[in-house]
Amino acid sequence: MGRDFQTFLNQLEAAGELKRISVEVDPFLEMGAIADRVSKDPDGGPGLVFEKPKGHGMPVAMNTFGSLKRIEMALGVDQEPRGLDAIADRIEKLVAEAMPKPGSGFFDKLAKLPVLAEVSAWMPKTVRKGICQEIVLKGDELKLSHLPVLTTWPEDGGPFITLGMSHVRYKDGRRNMGLYRLQVYDDRTLGFHTQLHHDGAKARHGYAPGEKMPVAVSFGGDPALTYAATAPLPPFISEVMFAGFLRGEGIEMVRCVTNDLEVPADSEIVIEGWVDPAELRREGPFGDHTGYYSLADDYPVLHVEAITMRKNPVFPATIVGRPPQEDAYLGLATERIFLPLLRMVLPEISNMHLPAAGAFHNLVILAMRKEYPGHPQKVMNAIWGTGQIMFSKGVVIVDEDIDPHDLTEVLFRVTSNVDPKRDLLFSEGPLDALDHSSDRFAFGSKVGIDATRKNKPFDDFKREWPRDLVFPEEILSRIATRWKDYGL
Repeated sequence: MGRDFQTFLNQLEAAGELKRISVEVDPFLEMGAIADRVSKDPDGGPGLVFEKPKGHGMPVAMNTFGSLKRIEMALGVDQEPRGLDAIADRIEKLVAEAMPKPGSGFFDKLAKLPVLAEVSAWMPKTVRKGICQEIVLKGDELKLSHLPVLTTWPEDGGPFITLGMSHVRYKDGRRNMGLYRLQVYDDRTLGFHTQLHHDGAKARHGYAPGEKMPVAVSFGGDPALTYAATAPLPPFISEVMFAGFLRGEGIEMVRCVTNDLEVPADSEIVIEGWVDPAELRREGPFGDHTGYYSLADDYPVLHVEAITMRKNPVFPATIVGRPPQEDAYLGLATERIFLPLLRMVLPEISNMHLPAAGAFHNLVILAMRKEYPGHPQKVMNAIWGTGQIMFSKGVVIVDEDIDPHDLTEVLFRVTSNVDPKRDLLFSEGPLDALDHSSDRFAFGSKVGIDATRKNKPFDDFKREWPRDLVFPEEILSRIATRWKDYGL
């Protein structure tokens, strides 16, 4: 795993996963259009480095997480036979070892000491210096226009920073790192898009009007950081610590030059500033991951006090829009990595899929083991009450022997196993703030589809449920060994 972003880019290039574009390319629409076309490749296309952004001397990197191979390389599991599932295995093992057993006593607690030692190794480490502060721009030298910020869609409200990790601090001292879009208003101010359900919004709501909440936006660093900033972590787990878990050792952090927040020391660039929660400005519209423009609305203003960077930095960026895009592979990582945690709440679930076409929260497909009447409906309601997966508008349940990633198989089960009146469950609840389909903001209806076989005693089905069409294993084995003999 790369220790910084440029090392990661070099690793991608060595693996044939990166293309460098040496001709001049405009950050206004042209770069976004190229990245959009490349990301629509069935395998995600290559990562891109635009070496000559028009009007800027700083290269731009895009689509660096946009394939299964690259997200596995970013998280250090490209050599693991189980790929992303290897991280899920580590989480499952950690939870099993750390959970206290009923009636456990002193010696059981002693047995947990190795687990505690492992956890301590993931904690962030404060250092005095970092390459992210080799260059410090303040005062008249400070200009956001020096950064090659992209305008990706023609009706966007302006240039938007799309791959900067925002670091904030709650009033009680807790830290949070999230991946929020930031609209460039001018050389000193940004739109701080922390919508209703984001931790960044919860943090700023703890500050009084007129009070300055410190903010730092870091770019690059270890690639595990970018994924961690998107991960749906419980509120008591730090994103930086989770990045340490992913890479197997703590992230080195350095104090900002204008406030007391800490940022990853090997970042490419850091923007430092503050937000007054009472100061709002119109932000947007913005071409979003829903495939539509999210509408303009009022959000806080981030006042920039310093920009620091390493010598010869690379500017990380991404385009979001109609799926599939680069973020599909970040969503795939979340699907695989967090399945064990979901199974802590719902152990009957055997597998899960969040299709990219569903924009990650519009559709969840679950394979489960039925054990009693109403069991699929119980799982649907549990999903709508659990973490960020609560935003799911559609939940499809199939039997545990069905692969939820095989969408043709899932559609077959939906069309052949479902009686709409009996097997559809409608509910209401929170929706993602960017959802435009509901006539109410961030709230609307949801549907669950029970596409399981209807078998007694789990279902009160009046007729005999037919058996699936399956060839005997003997025949399947025979034709497999004789396939060439058939001339097919």
